[in-house]
Amino acid sequence: MSDDFSQVEPVETTYTISRFPEKLAIVRLGPGAEVPAWAESSSLFSVTATANETSLICATRSVPTKVPAIKPLTAFMVHGPLEPDLVGVLAGLLVPLAERGITVFPLSTFDTDWILIPYNDADRAAEAWREGGHTVAEAVPAKGPKK
Repeated sequence: MSDDFSQVEPVETTYTISRFPEKLAIVRLGPGAEVPAWAESSSLFSVTATANETSLICATRSVPTKVPAIKPLTAFMVHGPLEPDLVGVLAGLLVPLAERGITVFPLSTFDTDWILIPYNDADRAAEAWREGGHTVAEAVPAKGPKK
């Protein structure tokens, strides 16, 4: 493997980011837990399991009160697909938020990056990205298959 980075293409510095309307939660379940029936999907639904916990990202509307959760959150999606060898995408998007004291919960999928922001800070995050030259727009809901 060569350390010659002179041939690396520059990363796009501005992105289109979609803001999703649903209020989301990050829910903590025990290790090896199955996805509970109350966990409703939304524009972003994720299950992450480690040896120590199972975490869900799901709609807040049906999360039981006694279940440990971080909520409400707003999801922002970077339009992709992003090439897997891009460097600095999240750093470029997260530094302006850190400078404003905005908490973030990033998540990557095969095609793109998602950034969860506390609901009350979502407008400030969008403003920070717009000031950085990014386009932030309301997400257009996906339509299911026609019946």
